[in-house]
Amino acid sequence: MSIACRGVRGATTVENNDRDEILRATRELLALMIRQNGIEGKDVASAIFTITSDLNAEFPALAARQLGWMDVPLICTHEISVPGSLPMCIRIMLHWNTAKCQKEIRHVYIKQAVRLRPDLSDLPPVDWKALEEWIEAHMTSVK
Repeated sequence: MSIACRGVRGATTVENNDRDEILRATRELLALMIRQNGIEGKDVASAIFTITSDLNAEFPALAARQLGWMDVPLICTHEISVPGSLPMCIRIMLHWNTAKCQKEIRHVYIKQAVRLRPDLSDLPPVDWKALEEWIEAHMTSVK
């Protein structure tokens, strides 16, 4: 069994440029990416978080720290502002060391971000309450 560094993509949207909303949406997206793929923090090589230029109330990478990813290299940047592109959008690209082949990776697009990749937006039904409980169980006191 060989290990490769694979990319796992995800995107979500928020309705407001609000710190708590950005962090909540990012934690939700990251939690879905983790749970859909069986990702463990110790296997994550790095993560890139992008936000559209209409979002600046918080760094979305803080959500990963809140979920306990203290040793994972993280960076935030702005998405290219293309006319007509999806506003209020948060994207994540995880680089993950795994034995899974690329075809086995489940990318996660939720909320309005489904428009970005409808071909990859076939998630099984999500138990949002169970997801929130999982997030709460993994939260750390990072500010």
